[in-house]
Amino acid sequence: MKTIKLNATVTASNEKDAQALRARMRQAGTLLINVMSSPGAGKTTLLSRLIRDLPELKIAVMEADIESDVDAKRIETLGARSIQVHTSGMCHMDAGMTAAAWESLGAADADLIFLENVGNLICPAEYDTGAGKSLMLLSVPEGDDKPLKYPLMFRKSDALAITKTDALPYFNFDLSKCRERARKLNPEIEIFPVSAKTGDGMEALEAWIRSCVKEWKTNCEYKENH
Repeated sequence: MKTIKLNATVTASNEKDAQALRARMRQAGTLLINVMSSPGAGKTTLLSRLIRDLPELKIAVMEADIESDVDAKRIETLGARSIQVHTSGMCHMDAGMTAAAWESLGAADADLIFLENVGNLICPAEYDTGAGKSLMLLSVPEGDDKPLKYPLMFRKSDALAITKTDALPYFNFDLSKCRERARKLNPEIEIFPVSAKTGDGMEALEAWIRSCVKEWKTNCEYKENH
């Protein structure tokens, strides 16, 4: 397991950097999914479950944290290639940082790379990392009002995993209200209530991920042949 320290790219052209990285990853046939949430929403637990449940895919993980390498070590025990990225106090990853992490990861043959972004619901939504898809997590204990408080995160995400649904009996969380609020901000967002602990709802999320990988590779092959 490798650890690298990165600082935010000092550039006004993050959008161009992101587009360039997406083009490179499409050429490589590797889908990058940017995984965002607040701390404790269950990102690493969900990714661990996905790695176990998707054995047909070659999966690697970039773990972005201000400090520590706990999450990357946990991922490596599952047999997936991982790299720990220390952001030197920055609360997000940008495209330049993601490109540097990808190069250091050494996973050129990966079908899918998850970028576990720094845990918060503000900064990561503001910076394009170059990912092909964005998946945000909202855990049941956080409450169903988060779309009202952090609208940009919901607008920027392709999919929402409502995690820790096994805790629904113990918290005042209204799934229908959460869905309604999220879709009011982003009518196209895919929503998956899941429990990585029990496996409930995971099949639908995994099917979405498989379809995203297939679509990414199909588009890559189409471009190569035209």
